[in-house]
Amino acid sequence: MGVSTSVPDEGVAVVTVDFPPVNALAVQGWYDLAAAVRAAGADPKVRCVVLTAAGRGFNAGVDIKEIRRTAGHDALIGANRGCYEAFAAVYDCEVPVVAAVHGFCLGGGVGLVGNADAIVASDDATFGLPELDRGALGAATHLARLVPQHLMRTLYYTSRTVTAEELHRHGSVWRVVPRAELTAAALGLAREIAAKDGQLIRLAKAAINGIDPVDVRRSYRFEQGFTFEANLSGVADRVRGTFGTGGRTGRGDALGTDRKERT
Repeated sequence: MGVSTSVPDEGVAVVTVDFPPVNALAVQGWYDLAAAVRAAGADPKVRCVVLTAAGRGFNAGVDIKEIRRTAGHDALIGANRGCYEAFAAVYDCEVPVVAAVHGFCLGGGVGLVGNADAIVASDDATFGLPELDRGALGAATHLARLVPQHLMRTLYYTSRTVTAEELHRHGSVWRVVPRAELTAAALGLAREIAAKDGQLIRLAKAAINGIDPVDVRRSYRFEQGFTFEANLSGVADRVRGTFGTGGRTGRGDALGTDRKERT
C-alpha cells in the first residue's frame, strides 16, 4: 500500500498509487506521489513515466475524512499544498508522463491526468470533478485541458462525469481499451516514447511546457484561494457535512451508491 515505482522496461518507470479502498489520498500520500514522479523523471535512464493505480479506480481525490477529523485548517492547507505538489510534479516531470486510467478518476485524479502528457484509459473509466458536492473548488484548470471550455463549465457546475470514450472523441484520451489490456496499452505507448533519445525527449518536454497557453501552476493556485475562502466562510463545512450521509450528489457520480465508502 502507498506509492511504489518499478522499471518493467528499459527507459520506462511505472509509478503506482495504492491507497485502498478508493485511492483517496491523505496529505502525505500526495507528497509521496509527487516525490516518486519527480524521482522517476530525474533518473537519467528513464525516458517516460507511466502513472497508474491499483484497486477499484484510478483516484477518488482528497481524503475528505482526514479533513473532517482534523481540527483547524491544517489538513485543508496540507491537502491544498500536497495536491499542488503532485500536479506540478506530473507537469514538470523531466520526461513525458503517460496516465493509465481505470475506473473512477475524480477530483485530484483529474488534476493528475490533466497535467499528464498522454492518457490511455480503460473502457470503464469515468472522469469528473464532484468538488461542489464536497465543499471544495479546484482542478477546473486541469479539466479544461481535457474538454472544451463550455463542457468544462457544465461538468464543473453539475458534478457530472464523462466517459473515457467521450474524452477520446474530444482528443484528450489517446486510446480506450478493455480493462484487461490497459497496462499493455500504456506500456506500449511508453515504450514508443522511450525509444527516443533521452536528452532530446527532455528538451522536447521542456519546449512543449514552455509554449503552453495557460500557466497551470498559477491558475490552479488561484482556484485554491477560493477553496480556502469557502472554508473560512463556513459554506464548505456545511456542504461537506452531508458527505457520506446519502445527501444529494451530482448526477453521474462514478461511485454511485458506493459514495459512503469514498474517503
